[in-house]
Amino acid sequence: MKRSQWKWLLVSISFSTLVLAGVLYFTVDEMTVEYLSRVNPLYLVLAVLFHILSLVFWAARIKLMSGSLGYPVRFLHCLNLVLANMLVAALTPSQAGGEPVRVHELYRANVPVGDATAVVVMERILDGVVLGALGAFSMLFLGRYWSSITSGFSSLSLLMYATWILVTLFVLIFVYSVKNPDHLKRALKWMSRWIDRRWRLKRLESLLDAIDREVDNFNAGLIKFVNHGRSGLVWGMLFTLLFWLSEFAIASLLLVGLGQPAFLVESFVVQLILAVIMMIPLTPGGSGVAELGATSLYSLFVPSSIVGIFVLLWRLILYYLNILLGMLSSLIIVRREILTRAQKKKQ
Repeated sequence: MKRSQWKWLLVSISFSTLVLAGVLYFTVDEMTVEYLSRVNPLYLVLAVLFHILSLVFWAARIKLMSGSLGYPVRFLHCLNLVLANMLVAALTPSQAGGEPVRVHELYRANVPVGDATAVVVMERILDGVVLGALGAFSMLFLGRYWSSITSGFSSLSLLMYATWILVTLFVLIFVYSVKNPDHLKRALKWMSRWIDRRWRLKRLESLLDAIDREVDNFNAGLIKFVNHGRSGLVWGMLFTLLFWLSEFAIASLLLVGLGQPAFLVESFVVQLILAVIMMIPLTPGGSGVAELGATSLYSLFVPSSIVGIFVLLWRLILYYLNILLGMLSSLIIVRREILTRAQKKKQ
């Protein structure tokens, strides 16, 4: 990574650590020791394994979606790019920075940039569709739990509804742009010129040419998905659902490991809320936002003496472990790049 990226990683980790320290300071008391005496390490290990399982589901999604377009990418390569993605995602709001990493690594596996971009964007679409469907399900069939959790957070309910509307609009625009790429080009060009009038961008013409080129590549890849990769969409939807359900289950496993009830339904609703909030670009990797959000929502049904420990363990698995695995994966990529350049020099 570049020096600036290391700087943002340090900022993200520092902010998360600072917020966690504050949460622990205000929640740990004499009862915390008693609660910790009930810890069941087996469930804590299961929580870690479920997170690894979710990453395996993600890698399988990429492999099957790429395979449906005619590109047989090795599973281990897919798993490694998922892990590398997690490191860069920790640097950027809404974890969007990991997407270029996935495109680059698919390209390294002989997937053309246009098709690789189609796979990665379709992943984001499937995430939005699945989270939107789970949100609709929770509001329709788990209304009592939804109301009890969001009753004290009127602005949270408004934020959730607004986010789901935006996700729906994004999906509709995406579907429309597949059939009408020229309209998308015109819209992007208009946005570029509007930005240029305000901030006087240099090399606007080259930017517009790049937009034309990328939209054509992207549209060609998406059309190929619709015409030849439908099985990839089906598998992608299935593994997207499995990914999110596995991620959501981690919190319940941690609660049981800390001697608390699983609170399966309540935790499912809270995890869904947090997942949607994390899609909003607020802080790098969602640091601080995730910790405060989880503490506020889980404290509604988890004893305050243990909620800080719970949030700490939850973030250790879903944030700090991701960074560690991402660093290891990045070392593998760096080693591969060095060997590739050495071989080219010999030739």
